[in-house]
Amino acid sequence: MLFDIIKSVLLGIIEGVTEFLPISSTGHLILLNQWIYFDKQFTEFFDIFIQLGAIFAVIFYFRKKLWPINTGVWLKVLVAVIPALIIGAVFGDYIRETLFNFWTVALSLIVGGIIILVVEKNNYIVKYDSIDSISYKKVFIIGLIQCLAMIPGTSRSASTIIGALLLGASRSLAVEFSFFLAIPTMIAASGYGLIKHGLIIRGSEIILLTLGFLTSFVVALMVIKFLIKYIKLHNFTLFAYYRIILGVFVLIYFYYL
Repeated sequence: MLFDIIKSVLLGIIEGVTEFLPISSTGHLILLNQWIYFDKQFTEFFDIFIQLGAIFAVIFYFRKKLWPINTGVWLKVLVAVIPALIIGAVFGDYIRETLFNFWTVALSLIVGGIIILVVEKNNYIVKYDSIDSISYKKVFIIGLIQCLAMIPGTSRSASTIIGALLLGASRSLAVEFSFFLAIPTMIAASGYGLIKHGLIIRGSEIILLTLGFLTSFVVALMVIKFLIKYIKLHNFTLFAYYRIILGVFVLIYFYYL
């Protein structure tokens, strides 16, 4: 039981650290599950459940902006999430069955890292500095770009942020909108996953789920605070290099395994 507790905390830390940084939480969990896992069904359920901790971290951090409800902001968030809901419902199972492997993760990490480097080397004109100023058409396109993150290793936050930057959003707006868009996107994905993988939970498993959830919440909250401060002075180049190095390492490791 002690070893399982350590695993749940470690997986919660990984989820909390990687969910909102542009480095792919799903990709990291897929890789980590090669060595750290429970039984197959519970591992899938656990990985989905701890995402809720990260979601609640966003809700808690932005609670003053989320309440009272800003109708204009939330309408744009809902418009942006439409593509993910449709594509996820139609192709979600197929994507999980065919692309959730270390080869896909490694290649997506590398390609995504290269794209980030290319985007960061080009100057772009900032046209929007608040959610209120960006059009519904633009947020819908951002939502379409976010769907690339269904490929494990791509990163939901990376695709959303880079997409927003390319469409003229300021760096702070791109990151903030990525956080807001994460709420309905991740709630929908997690809710579907929990219903699909629903199972009878034993008492010991409740403890593991609780520890993973709380760890993910606390760590994600710290990462959100870090990222908001970080983007004021830095770009995403560091994360791009990390992605490329990790992707190359994974390819080499599993090729010679």
